[in-house]
Amino acid sequence: MPQSARSDVSRVGGLDLLRLAAVGAVVLYHYGFWGPASNGMPQVAVPSLASFAQYGFLGVPVFFIISGFVIAYSAEGRTAVGFGIARFSRIYPTFLFCMTLTFLATLILGASHFEVSAAQWFANVFIAAPALGQAYVDTSYWSLVIEVVFYAWVALFIALGLFPRRIDLIILAWLCITFANELTIDAPIVEKVFMADDSGFFAVGLLIYEYHRGRRDARLYGLMAVSIGTAVFQAIHKLERIGVHTSGSFDPNIVAAICLVSIAVVFLATRLQRLPLPSGVILAVGGMTYPLYLLHMQTGYVIFLAIGPSRNPALAATLIQCGAVVLALAVWRFVERPLHRWTKSSMTAYAGKRGWKSRLVREHASLA
Repeated sequence: MPQSARSDVSRVGGLDLLRLAAVGAVVLYHYGFWGPASNGMPQVAVPSLASFAQYGFLGVPVFFIISGFVIAYSAEGRTAVGFGIARFSRIYPTFLFCMTLTFLATLILGASHFEVSAAQWFANVFIAAPALGQAYVDTSYWSLVIEVVFYAWVALFIALGLFPRRIDLIILAWLCITFANELTIDAPIVEKVFMADDSGFFAVGLLIYEYHRGRRDARLYGLMAVSIGTAVFQAIHKLERIGVHTSGSFDPNIVAAICLVSIAVVFLATRLQRLPLPSGVILAVGGMTYPLYLLHMQTGYVIFLAIGPSRNPALAATLIQCGAVVLALAVWRFVERPLHRWTKSSMTAYAGKRGWKSRLVREHASLA
């Protein structure tokens, strides 16, 4: 890979801005549509936007595309141990802190609409709480479980020497398993283990990174076309399940169009060399999106209900989310960054004492 391309990829500011846009879509979905439909909320904050807000769930697949791109970069030059340390230190300390904040807010303010228990908090410490017979403290965590499964597969393939060397074969096999399951038995265990509802989006992100690092060949373009088609199919396939939970009516053509535009925008964002914003602002925007995603829904819901009926629920929800943004920035600045550094350095030092190598080559600047 050319040195110029390597230096440019150390931070892709366009992706940080897209993370914020994706979070914004999810927030709109949860406060303009999802709340009363599936999560115990007695009213929706912005009912006038319901017909538009219902498509905000597609913000999550945008995260999966970005994740595919970022993880491909993060894996370069790292052993499976180093990759695992990098991902764990990035996501887990912040998750544990934000999950505990949400637990306490629900415990104190949840009243009759939301209840939590110590057993539920303990199960959520392991992220995949339903596997331990408990509900998520915040149902938004379902996507984090999918991310963790993706990380586990990448770590396994790194350990086997297959990633990224055999990335084409990995993606092809992955998509074949996806269609074999989705079009036949539709087994939940296959869906969970192989992320059969979202594999196309991760694959698109992986392939966009291949293009970004300079690859140009017919096989890449063919796999990209198949992956995009799979992603659109999966998004439309989800509509039936979402409709059952929400009694919503979705237009598959709109879903397909949003998916295609989202993929195009992510691709274009990776081609931008510079943005007309200070680098510190872009860094903060990208950094606060993860804690904002973790804090915006359940914590916001219990505060929304605690303040009681409002003449202007849309304004109340807006003020709550403004507070969530401020809180997310504070978490990123004063919790996530120091905990990430401490956790990573501590785990790397421990791995070194055990003789477990973390890197194969010099360490790259952090992208994720």
